[in-house]
Amino acid sequence: MSSARYPILSSTMFLALFIAFLFVSPTYSTSRHALDHPKVQKGFQISLKHVDSSGNFTRFELLQRAMRRGRKRMERLSLMASTESDSSIESPIHAGNGEFLMQLAIGTPPGSYNAIMDTGSDLIWTQCKPCKQCFDQSTPIFDPKKSSSFSKLSCSSTLCDALPSSTCSDGCEYLYTYGDYSSTQGVMATETFTFDKVSIPNVAFGCGIENEGSGFNQGSGLVGLGRGPLSFVSQLDEPKFSYCLTSIDAKKTSTLLMGSLAGVNATGNSIKTTPLIKNPSQPSFYYLSLEGITVGDTLLPIKKSTFALNSDGSGGMIIDSGTTITYLEETAFDLLKQEFTSQMKIPVDESGSTGLDLCFTLPSSANDIEVPKLVFHFTGADLDLPGENYIIADSDLGVACLAMGSSSGMSIFGNTQQQNMLVLHDLHKETMSFIPTHCDQL
Repeated sequence: MSSARYPILSSTMFLALFIAFLFVSPTYSTSRHALDHPKVQKGFQISLKHVDSSGNFTRFELLQRAMRRGRKRMERLSLMASTESDSSIESPIHAGNGEFLMQLAIGTPPGSYNAIMDTGSDLIWTQCKPCKQCFDQSTPIFDPKKSSSFSKLSCSSTLCDALPSSTCSDGCEYLYTYGDYSSTQGVMATETFTFDKVSIPNVAFGCGIENEGSGFNQGSGLVGLGRGPLSFVSQLDEPKFSYCLTSIDAKKTSTLLMGSLAGVNATGNSIKTTPLIKNPSQPSFYYLSLEGITVGDTLLPIKKSTFALNSDGSGGMIIDSGTTITYLEETAFDLLKQEFTSQMKIPVDESGSTGLDLCFTLPSSANDIEVPKLVFHFTGADLDLPGENYIIADSDLGVACLAMGSSSGMSIFGNTQQQNMLVLHDLHKETMSFIPTHCDQL
């Protein structure tokens, strides 16, 4: 059996897997800019922190918060799939929410804000004065009247046309809704966005005066990094980005790389590249073609249609930075669960205390355990995951758990499985690349 030794971690390290991402310093500068789009010629680096990094929670509270957000996001995605063919839905819905925050400044002079990074939606937006309905945020609400670089977007703009729902009254007015009926509503504008010393003029964004729903109050708004024309990455001259998410040491940092800097480490034989798939029904998402899964030496007998993207837009697999663990279509997860249970040499834990679907009881005297290898077979890319990317072991709780769960329909490749990899999204080539990387050294 193909397997590896996996060290047993303390409970502090066990939970740090969900909260391990703090700030780093942005670098590089920008150059030429066009009138309608930023057109940044050089790449730049953005700091990231995990949404729970500043909280004072117990170990169980931290785990429960991460899993609850994951379930909430799954509910949004399921709602999107179930309402796709419903013609009564007036405005398309989007994933929203996320696990990581970026620090940025908006306007001239710049005002600092935290924004949620979301690879599952496109719109960039922040709360704006005069607010008719706004949620609490830790920084002052952006006041466009105090910025000399604020300009409302013309109704004839191509980005106004790209909105899923808009009207033209006092400029290009938008409504953007999320899967749990959270929403932002306001006027589209262009503004200068600053990431430390990197200033980017003419970024199109939503200035939201009516904003409601759960999951937004970690920041002042969202930065969409989806595949559509409204997203931040699509507004760059070189439409690509990568992120590198650190592992379980809470003192280490995570990084978002934009533009030409995104592929800074994309060299060598260790690169695994797979094509992105388009779903006209959900154009923002990064769909991948998953052909199979191997546990140990066993290729699971999963039907080829299990992860296929269906003609009605349902099914398929997306990769997502905003979902903590990987969710597999139910029949595939059941096969994975059965094979892991048969190959692990320790008993299954039946207590259900962790909130994860499959856990094992650790021997009291063990310093490490043997776990089966796990390989995801994407088209053109066999991704052999290190043990710490799919097994979470806690010596205090006495359990080792598979960091995966089941879903109905759509599958999601979560951020735990992506840790310590440079994950490169290239919208021009329409590819996704994975490069093993020491993310704390970027």
